[in-house]
Amino acid sequence: MIAQANITNNNNNSSVPFSTVLALDDILNICPETNSEVIRNAQGLGVLIAETSTANLLWYWDFGFITGKFNGSSISMFSRNLTTAMVHELSVVGGRGKFSMAKGYAQIRDYIQNDANIISELNVTVIH
Repeated sequence: MIAQANITNNNNNSSVPFSTVLALDDILNICPETNSEVIRNAQGLGVLIAETSTANLLWYWDFGFITGKFNGSSISMFSRNLTTAMVHELSVVGGRGKFSMAKGYAQIRDYIQNDANIISELNVTVIH
């Protein structure tokens, strides 16, 4: 978390209050095992945007490839999602390198979640 408003009433009953800004800097592996091959990094921003009983997150993610034929290229995604959704969908809105004209979508499901980590399964469909 990089910023949070000084709020006295947390209407969304979330552990992350309205207007909280989150920074992401994570690795992406080829499969869920933490010792599997790292193929890219994921960086981005998230902002909690709803003051209602159901929290919404506005996400921007950039997946930068660090190996293989897409090394140096990235896929950029953007969307709003309910924090309680089982499947989060993000729109592919572009990218860099071989993905500069990319479009498509991503579906993200939490695979394992605990106090220290979230491991998610990502299925991304890209037209480029």
